[in-house]
Amino acid sequence: MARGPRRADSILTSERQGGITIKSPPELDAMRRAGRVVARAKQRCAEAAVPGVTTAELDRLCEKTIRDAGAIPSFLGYLGFPASICASVNEEIVHGIPGSRRLRDGDILSVDVGAIVDGLHADSAFTIAVGEITDSAADLMDATREALARGIAEVRPGARIGDISAAVQGHAEGRGYSVVRQYVGHGIGHAMHEDPQVPNYGRAGRGPLLREGMALAIEPMLCVGTHRTRLLGDGWTVVTEDGKLSAHYEDTVLVTADGPVVTTAVPA
Repeated sequence: MARGPRRADSILTSERQGGITIKSPPELDAMRRAGRVVARAKQRCAEAAVPGVTTAELDRLCEKTIRDAGAIPSFLGYLGFPASICASVNEEIVHGIPGSRRLRDGDILSVDVGAIVDGLHADSAFTIAVGEITDSAADLMDATREALARGIAEVRPGARIGDISAAVQGHAEGRGYSVVRQYVGHGIGHAMHEDPQVPNYGRAGRGPLLREGMALAIEPMLCVGTHRTRLLGDGWTVVTEDGKLSAHYEDTVLVTADGPVVTTAVPA
């Protein structure tokens, strides 16, 4: 779930470095287990997202998958959010509320889902092609997925948040897409949203230093047109200001001496 202007909550963990939490080995293990639960929910959701299914049905499926694994949905009730996933269709960027809307052939659906295991969170998002989509929609999805991969590749002790941001922005804009600026990635751990913020735009060599034991939710949101956003009347759903398509990918990533560890990846 993207961190935006009104997102904040408390941080509870064993060590803090300038407001950024450093996780212990048992905490990191719990985050890996939470990530596996999220990966399974993503997998089942992707299989079920076909023309005619409602976003509420996908929400129920993901919640059941999470609870059957002995985990807790991160999003349900968070700041009043009424569901276990965010389901954002076409021009909806993030935080879409699942409901009676039926998916149609040619839609693209961005699903954001999180789970808690032993008090530790995992958070991930991905965009699904519903039926046969246009070449332009497929290219947007590919560019967003690759932007996430470019950002993750920068994660290592001694790097800076700006290295991630610049990698994401450079790839996105190089492919001709804009990057959402109002909503950003974030640290993650005992709280779903911890410091530091992880913007999808910025300059390399700037920002907080990455240290082993940190955990980040990196989540590029790319748009076909403007990066400017608009909040709908439900108080949650964020859409592109110009009504053009947007895609969203996110993974929870651990900073380790051996490089980035993605906890929420779906097994090949």
